[in-house]
Amino acid sequence: MTNPNYLMESEDESLRLELKTDENKVLEQAVWAGIKAGMQVADLGCGPGKTTLAISKIIQPGGEITGVDFSEDRIRYALEHYKAPGMNFCCRDIRMPLDDLGRFDFVWVRFVLEYYLTGGREIVENALKILKPGGTICLIDLDNNCLNHYGIPARLERTIREIMSLLQERSNFDPYAGRKLYSFLYDLGLQEIDVSVAGHHVIYGRLEDADAFNWLKKAEVAPKKVGYGFAEYPGGYDEFLEEFKNFFHSPRRFTYSPIILCKAVKPSP
Repeated sequence: MTNPNYLMESEDESLRLELKTDENKVLEQAVWAGIKAGMQVADLGCGPGKTTLAISKIIQPGGEITGVDFSEDRIRYALEHYKAPGMNFCCRDIRMPLDDLGRFDFVWVRFVLEYYLTGGREIVENALKILKPGGTICLIDLDNNCLNHYGIPARLERTIREIMSLLQERSNFDPYAGRKLYSFLYDLGLQEIDVSVAGHHVIYGRLEDADAFNWLKKAEVAPKKVGYGFAEYPGGYDEFLEEFKNFFHSPRRFTYSPIILCKAVKPSP
């Protein structure tokens, strides 16, 4: 079952998430965050399970990871493609109580809070309830999401910014989630907060197939979700899409998003 309230929902969403996830990057992030062998880990907003699988490789021997996602389609995909010893998956809304899942040494929340302009801090607060005292939480999200391009036609840039603005107003999307992660952890009284900032999906030169699929799906799904009218394009959506494709397939184009990682420790009583 798909979720019509999820911004990027489509029949291809599991595949989009699968293709855009770089397992080596996930492993680097997990090691930086402090995930180790033997840990009990909760992967909240696990999507189709590729990230869950990557983390499972560094918590063995003795570790266990539980992937949680609201989408039945994504959980079904994860069970079909990634279920293995030490890995569990369940379909749950992470805004609701999760106490029955148990207590975890580590809670991982990657590319989730960007979909909750309103309610992001409350999701973090809820996640902390299943984190053991002395355990670690890691929040990872993008900042200035989809807005950093060079060599882009002025009309196309204006259109993308207008679409992103409408996504905030109508779909609860937060292009600036990354910059808020530190304050969430600080305000909730977490300790030993650490932050890392890097570039994510830095695109220049030849366009890779995975990046083409990811960005074209964004251009296909997001404008329709908010009913954008394409006033500057006499040919409507089709003319916009053609200009979008031409820009992204140009080897001169430069595109990136800042990715911000924040980790912190839950105080012991």
